[in-house]
Amino acid sequence: MSTTTRYQCTECGSTAAKWVGRCGQCQAWGTVEEVGTPAAGVRGPAALAPSTPAQPIDQVDAETARARPTGVGELDRVLGGGIVPGAVVLMAGEPGVGKSTLLLDVAARTADVARGPVLYVTGEESASQVRLRAERIGALRPNLLLAAETDLATVLGHIEQARPTLVVVDSVQTISASTVDGSAGGVSQVREVASALIAVAKRTATPVILVGHVTKDGSIAGPRVLEHLVDVVCQFEGDRHSRLRMVRATKNRYGATDEVGCFDLSDAGIVGLADPSGLFLSGSLTQVPGTCVTITLEGRRPMPTEIQALVTPSTLSNPRRMTSGLDSARVAMTLAVLQSRLGLTLGGQDTYVSTVGGARAQEPAVDLAVALAVASAARQRSLAEGVVAVGEVGLTGDVRSTVGIQRRLAEAARLGFRRVLVPQGGAKELRPVGDLEIWPVADVVEALAAAGTVPARG
Repeated sequence: MSTTTRYQCTECGSTAAKWVGRCGQCQAWGTVEEVGTPAAGVRGPAALAPSTPAQPIDQVDAETARARPTGVGELDRVLGGGIVPGAVVLMAGEPGVGKSTLLLDVAARTADVARGPVLYVTGEESASQVRLRAERIGALRPNLLLAAETDLATVLGHIEQARPTLVVVDSVQTISASTVDGSAGGVSQVREVASALIAVAKRTATPVILVGHVTKDGSIAGPRVLEHLVDVVCQFEGDRHSRLRMVRATKNRYGATDEVGCFDLSDAGIVGLADPSGLFLSGSLTQVPGTCVTITLEGRRPMPTEIQALVTPSTLSNPRRMTSGLDSARVAMTLAVLQSRLGLTLGGQDTYVSTVGGARAQEPAVDLAVALAVASAARQRSLAEGVVAVGEVGLTGDVRSTVGIQRRLAEAARLGFRRVLVPQGGAKELRPVGDLEIWPVADVVEALAAAGTVPARG
């Protein structure tokens, strides 16, 4: 025998002496497969003369790896300026979040600026269904080619025949190869389909965007090796009850992974939001008790977020503590600080804290804005007009420094706010931004005084 038999998990790569239904390392079901390894004493493959000799790195042509804009600015921001020829991008997201709508719009806009056709392959819908969506979002283009196929060989034939400048495959889990056993979407099928499309992309320098499904826990369906094979992995996120959608890169061989693209999804289609502040701010013309604005960071992008709080007498022995868009554990700690350090009576009160527009503010820098909003609601005193609060609140009531303060200040000044409450630590290193008033605070008591909710300490 020239090989010995072993079993390997396609998710984490761990090996086992015999087949098991569940991997003992990553606890994934149905991922252990039989693989062959050379037996002891068997010689490896002989060396072959390379067809192309190695060359000095400074003589390698870099122009072929320059990113080309897709026509969708928010997606280009995430990809690092555009899509690179020959790159393979995996776009994953929950069902109904708008992946197909976004990529159909990307295909149409790329067809406007590209010199060749764009191929859109759909395996989940019929061609007529995609045509109706294209009419609704205004994505009908003469050089946007549409093919409804689920066979890998046929898809590869379409690519060879059309010679497109961009290929969109929706989705990789619906395409199957006749040479591989198993149904479409299985581990072996997904790996074979992805490998074949990646090989075509690299050989012809054709960028390919693959749509990927996600499991119930939010991870990308299929073998973990799929994420290692592709060049870029993007997550398309959003609450289905909100219009806001976000694209963020979790892997990018051609750029950073700390950029976020914002989109507005409506019945008319999907539109990039270069300035998403209109979705995250209520736009109220009068100051209302229980509201405070903060500036969060999504990657490197500052995002204005309005925090709203409501404090009402409770009829229950155990008052409600409800949050939406915020970390409930951090909100609970902030409420405890307000009761202990400021003497606010919240024990017999129902407290509701939420963000506006479906925004998600999970970072510690929103603690101060939560504290101000809850204190304002509890005392029925609105904050001073044009106040923004940024900072982490400790259990002693102190306001701690956080990252990216300077970028947050620039965004607050751009939106027309007048005063920003920042942690005292590191405030001396901050640069002035326009007419914005920078107000360092050491603890929550000073912050409440600066925001106008309680008399200043004398």
